[in-house]
Amino acid sequence: MPGRHWDLSICSDEVWRISGRPEVAAVGHERTGRPTLDGRAFAVLLLEGAHLLHPHLDEPLERRLGAVVGWLGERGVREEIVIITKGAHHNDDRRCVTPFDITSDLFDSLARLNTDYVDLYLLHRDDPEVPVGPIVEVLNEHRQAGRIHAFGGSNWTHQRIEQANSYAKAKGLTPFVVSSPNYSLAEQFQEPWENCITISGSAGHAARQWYAEHQMPLLTWSSLAGGFFSGRFTRDNLDTFDDYFDQLVIPAYCYEENFQRLDRVALLAEEEGLTIPQVALAYVLKQPLNIFAVVGCKTGAEFKVNLEASQIELSPGELAWLNLQSDTR
Repeated sequence: MPGRHWDLSICSDEVWRISGRPEVAAVGHERTGRPTLDGRAFAVLLLEGAHLLHPHLDEPLERRLGAVVGWLGERGVREEIVIITKGAHHNDDRRCVTPFDITSDLFDSLARLNTDYVDLYLLHRDDPEVPVGPIVEVLNEHRQAGRIHAFGGSNWTHQRIEQANSYAKAKGLTPFVVSSPNYSLAEQFQEPWENCITISGSAGHAARQWYAEHQMPLLTWSSLAGGFFSGRFTRDNLDTFDDYFDQLVIPAYCYEENFQRLDRVALLAEEEGLTIPQVALAYVLKQPLNIFAVVGCKTGAEFKVNLEASQIELSPGELAWLNLQSDTR
């Protein structure tokens, strides 16, 4: 919803135990606390890549969480959980951004999640060779049928989203309401996965301007640069990491410019009694954008620490200094 920033997660240790995944958390910065729906607090499960087979799991996360969602439905409280999931991810054979693939993926997700609808459905990838019209049309069909309540694009350029929304406006249809690109203080020098979209760094300036003008909500993934801002990565230890996700961080973010940013984050964190992730996350949340920062956490307590970043104040001088745009604060 434009103009609001929410804490987007229930993120208890029980969710981690059930899911086996850290990526069910997003941080916003609404000052009044958790979101409400008709005066009631509710929670959001952001199922990042949940339709895919995860390297650390033997089944899709959607299937694991489907038992929980079904239980919530039996209790009559399904509407108190906002589920965000994705479809239309490329496979080894072809790009799958077609009305057929979107429909197939959506029905599979609904079956795995044990629910009749998804609150927010994101297209995980784009295929610029496919016209936006049929994509917008099929998403609207599923929305009108009640299978999705809203939709958006993950790893879509702002230009393609603008095209899709112009088509929707001309046809009297519902537009994309959210975008999910990568964004963090670190510049992404190499995409961690094929056909990812980042709005970080100087190359993302035009996209950030567009999003600032339109105030479209942004679910920015890897807002701590995949863990680069965990404090675990240094210039001297990059050959010691063997975890799949850690190995993605090295070619994507471990460059001298980013280590200089990390040095400044660490210095400010030490001075203010904060953690490195808190300062790096505060940088993202203090941008003039409608951001919901997606971060990976291993425990509910870790998420709570990250959530506190929403209360950190950074001056314009500090923001520029952290991003190497100034030598002074």
